[in-house]
Amino acid sequence: MKWSLNELQQYKNEPLHVKEQLGLNEMLTERFPDQVLAVAPVMVDGYVSFKDGDVMLTLKVKTTLTVPSSRSLKPVQLPTEVEITEFYLSDAAHLENYEADEAALVLDEDQKIDLDEAVGENLLLAIPLRVLAEDESEDGDDMPTGTGWEVVSEEEYIDKGSKSNTVDPRLAKLKELLPDQDNEND
Repeated sequence: MKWSLNELQQYKNEPLHVKEQLGLNEMLTERFPDQVLAVAPVMVDGYVSFKDGDVMLTLKVKTTLTVPSSRSLKPVQLPTEVEITEFYLSDAAHLENYEADEAALVLDEDQKIDLDEAVGENLLLAIPLRVLAEDESEDGDDMPTGTGWEVVSEEEYIDKGSKSNTVDPRLAKLKELLPDQDNEND
């Protein structure tokens, strides 16, 4: 759903109420396949208001994202609720009217606001860095493993590194080239 500034000028006195269901699955999974595996229909409820050439978008967004586990890459259902407040400016000079922590975006030449884009970007920002599947514990006791590999915690890695000071047999021949180097390190 897109609106031009000209369309939104009619909402100077009373804001436009937006209550929509958006289908953002295709857009987000194609653009961000590593971060988003699927998106349930997105429920949007809020208002769009117009004042002095600028547009304020205030929305409550609710959906369920399917994202990969940050540990095992298993799909994880992530219920997501986001509140969005963004300002769309017709002129860059209007930026001085907003605080640095407010989301104020200057519109390009076409002067259109894309609701799907705004909601999609905010949903991406709402995905936490650490997402674990139900069978993965927070304390990290059950790390994934495979044939010839395993995931270890940082503590385990440090412990294993300090316990094993053995030289790789493939590099043992190099040690013979500089035999006096071992005496200097002792």
